[in-house]
Amino acid sequence: MLEKTAFNAPDGKPYQIVFLQNEKGMLIKLMDWGATWLSCQVPVNGRLREVLLGCKVEDYPSQTAYLGASVGRYANRIANAQFELNGEIIQLEANQGQHQLHGGEGFDQRRWMIEKCGENFVCFSLNSADGEQGFPGNVNITVTYTLTEDNAVKIEYEGLSDKDTALNLTNHAYFNLENAEQGSDIREHSLRLNADFYLPVNNEGIPNSPLKHVVGTSFDFRLMKQIKQDFLLGDQRLTKGYDHSFIVNKAWQKPCVLLVSPNEDLSLEVRTSQAALQVYTGNYLAGTPTREGGEYADFSGIALETQCLPDTPNHPEWQNYGGLQKANERYYQWTEFKFL
Repeated sequence: MLEKTAFNAPDGKPYQIVFLQNEKGMLIKLMDWGATWLSCQVPVNGRLREVLLGCKVEDYPSQTAYLGASVGRYANRIANAQFELNGEIIQLEANQGQHQLHGGEGFDQRRWMIEKCGENFVCFSLNSADGEQGFPGNVNITVTYTLTEDNAVKIEYEGLSDKDTALNLTNHAYFNLENAEQGSDIREHSLRLNADFYLPVNNEGIPNSPLKHVVGTSFDFRLMKQIKQDFLLGDQRLTKGYDHSFIVNKAWQKPCVLLVSPNEDLSLEVRTSQAALQVYTGNYLAGTPTREGGEYADFSGIALETQCLPDTPNHPEWQNYGGLQKANERYYQWTEFKFL
């Protein structure tokens, strides 16, 4: 079902919202502004439970947490808002100090076209012009959301550029399996990651070390543990939680993520074709508007952003994990979020 809202986006046109529902009653809502995942209501013990953080529709252009948005051209950070490509220095628009985050004024702040829409899917499309936010190449992008009958949301990303460029797309949904409406502390959830290596970063989120094995660190989630269980990092502490990238083990029979609610009545499995996963525990969510007109606190939700590694265009040693896209070669990635 498709409806137009009474509120207009910054381009002066109404937001368009798509509703998808399966036979089990699971309901998701999606919006053309930012190709945004607005809501995800999952049946639990006979009642629908909201598991996705969100705000009022009219607040999406001004909130800065990227709630549910499709982000690009390059998800995560590019150091000093520049990189070298084919012998040329590409200067990007900086939007986080001297760095670029999530493509600058990127795809989350654009009106996407509703290309196709069916009973269980919607496909959004976007044209990004050569030079937009500094990136080379005219790029055509589609993002398709599919709601399955086994309570999974599959997101597929496709793209084609007429020049070599940096391209790294993800969804920035924040999950809270216990109480997404009020945003209970996500650190009470338990988490397991199918990942042996993480990427150290400095206090600006920029990589400052090679990939490191998780053994002996607070980044070891290979066995299920409560998120807040161990913030020790040698002589340092993760005082603001996690905002780090992990290399996903390519064991297709296993999810790369298992997130479990505090009372264990709902779980989320994540599978993906992507090489890495950014785990962000909502460390700076305070002040983000809610659907009811209030504000979320820090740690109200967790973002599980499947993508390549941050700052890959400046690190040739990581480019086998993706991040740079050849001209006229198809970009395709998928991620599935399944609720159990």
